[in-house]
Amino acid sequence: MAAPFDLTDNDVVVIIGTGAGGGVLANELAQKGVSVVALEAGGRYLPQDYVNDEWESFGQLAWTDPRTTSGDWRVAKDFSGLPAWIVKAIGGSTTHWAGASLRFQEHEWKTASVYGDVEGASLLDWPIDAAEMAPWYDKAEEKLGVTNTGGREPLPGNNNYLVFEKGAKALGYTQVHTGNMAINSATNDERAACRQTGFCFQGCKWGAKWSSAYTDVPRGEATGNLEVRENAHVARILHDDQGKANGVEYFDKDGNLQLQKARVVCVAGNSIESPRLLLNSASTLFPDGLANSSGQVGRNYMRHMTGSVYALFDKPVKMWRGTTMAGIIQDESIHDPSRGFVGGYEMETLALGIPFMAAFLNPGAWGREFTTALDGYENMAGMWLVGEDMPQESNGITLNTDVTDQYGLPVANVHFDDHPNDVAMRNHAYKQGMAVYEAAGATRTMPTPPYPSTHNLGTNRMSDKPADGVVNRWGQAHDVSNLFVSDGSQFTTGAAENPTLTIVALAMRQAEHIASEMNQKNL
Repeated sequence: MAAPFDLTDNDVVVIIGTGAGGGVLANELAQKGVSVVALEAGGRYLPQDYVNDEWESFGQLAWTDPRTTSGDWRVAKDFSGLPAWIVKAIGGSTTHWAGASLRFQEHEWKTASVYGDVEGASLLDWPIDAAEMAPWYDKAEEKLGVTNTGGREPLPGNNNYLVFEKGAKALGYTQVHTGNMAINSATNDERAACRQTGFCFQGCKWGAKWSSAYTDVPRGEATGNLEVRENAHVARILHDDQGKANGVEYFDKDGNLQLQKARVVCVAGNSIESPRLLLNSASTLFPDGLANSSGQVGRNYMRHMTGSVYALFDKPVKMWRGTTMAGIIQDESIHDPSRGFVGGYEMETLALGIPFMAAFLNPGAWGREFTTALDGYENMAGMWLVGEDMPQESNGITLNTDVTDQYGLPVANVHFDDHPNDVAMRNHAYKQGMAVYEAAGATRTMPTPPYPSTHNLGTNRMSDKPADGVVNRWGQAHDVSNLFVSDGSQFTTGAAENPTLTIVALAMRQAEHIASEMNQKNL
């Protein structure tokens, strides 16, 4: 274990957050001999601590600090204080994620060029592309042990998948398989193979699913170059008279304000907390928030077009048995505007336990229709729809100065309005999802509104021109050369695919860049 770094040590890289971005970045830098202090707002929970009860797990892992919402999205009505189900713990949402690890398609890096002008959308091409990211995707898939890549076997299909596959093939879909999952199909990387016990969202009890909590973070600590401070809630990032970041103020577990000096600061707190932190770090030099001369911090929030379809069958399915996300249909992920929208979507199996099913199936619809659906739980199959939503400058994170958290800091208000493209895509996805189950013999299909999102993207987006975004192609702030964004908030557009693999690939690439720049004394 690293000897603790001194608060006055101004040669350390301070990383805020330990999830897919921050946890990976911390380990990669530590392996290269860089001194790292990682500040994590939550505690440390490992496989032996995870619980199979959905509500108890939510209480253990979720970020439940106050937030507010606005906009026409369904979440603002049903879950106004919970716009997103993200984790407050070492490992961040890599504890809670399903494990789906998909590469962006080539066109998704260049949507402004490919899709053209979409009214009301702030589409922008990424300053990087598929060819540049390919070797980093290779490395990320290796790190995560992604199935169906690198010679690794696929996971077996459970009943929820077999029903889904039967319907998909009956409709003529061809890209149907058990997915590219960061869940071991065989013992790998000192982690066990999946035992197919389900309830993956509550944390993997076997460590078969990759999480930075029990892979990257402890490996970084083992080098002696990484110190993780848990229950350390960052309040603001400080800078010197030249506008270079030079320290991070945080509240420790006892609520005392501490100041850690820094040579480089990396923000990896998810697309809600990262912009909130930059906005809360406003100063006379940065009156609108740190790194926000463009006015883009907090803007262009994306959460993916989502929805679910559940179906009842004559015979038991027991969808909860096996991996939560047990398979995928990729045929609709193409860009084909003849369907009435740009971009595409994935269809992925999903199983919820009864408590979450009761909360999410259709909140407020307490009646015979609702109770009969729950009565048929054993005969139910389920899928999640996830697609590319349009960035809109008006969707975003702002500070709500009327509401403060337990430390007296203004909370994030999350504003989101669906773009017409999102609505058209969701309606198409509902129709196709229902058709899949009907083709497999369903007696009833139930399209279900979007839940609080776990895919939070954008808000500190990557751009070639400083006026268009917050960070450059390395995730380096246009305004502050030693400040980096290392999470999904740097996404320029969202693509149809689950984002974690791309966050990990970008973090590995960023670590090499930061270490190189530090060696050359550019940072």
